[in-house]
Amino acid sequence: MLEIEVKFVLPDATALRSALAARGAPMVEDRTDADHYFNAPDRDFAVTGEAFRIRRIGERNLITWKGPRLQAIAKSREEIEIPFADGDKTAEELCTLLSRLGYRSVAIVRKHRQVYALQVNAADVQVCIDDVENVGSFAEVEIMAEPDARDAAESTLLKLASELGLTQMERRSYLSMLLAER
Repeated sequence: MLEIEVKFVLPDATALRSALAARGAPMVEDRTDADHYFNAPDRDFAVTGEAFRIRRIGERNLITWKGPRLQAIAKSREEIEIPFADGDKTAEELCTLLSRLGYRSVAIVRKHRQVYALQVNAADVQVCIDDVENVGSFAEVEIMAEPDARDAAESTLLKLASELGLTQMERRSYLSMLLAER
């Protein structure tokens, strides 16, 4: 599966919430994420365009690898995400294991995220309102799709974003924006 997303600077979260409410999009999650990013011992993910992280959502733990970005307007890339046992101790042990294997901690991106769900052209779309610590406020519009549906999914996302009043696209990842602020 491909994660296909478009990110926008969000000057007015209230206006976006109103636009989502007008479309009947319910908020399905209101959460705080901590994404602990790592770099590999055998290659530099900043060069290859990959991402590798442990995501903490409350007590929930997920490990995620994202492949290099495919050439497109939207950020499209293969994503593999696997849940593992909940809890602080488990996350700490996995961080220790990765360190012992030569992975280097890069940064932790913390954000408050509100997730809205809606159907567009028979596709499940998520719109996320993110307040990213030390970075700013953003909206992400996202679809998971098969590779052969990438162009249609991208078109759907761009049309929806326009209808929601999102105009200032941001191609950088939260991690790269955070590192640029340092």
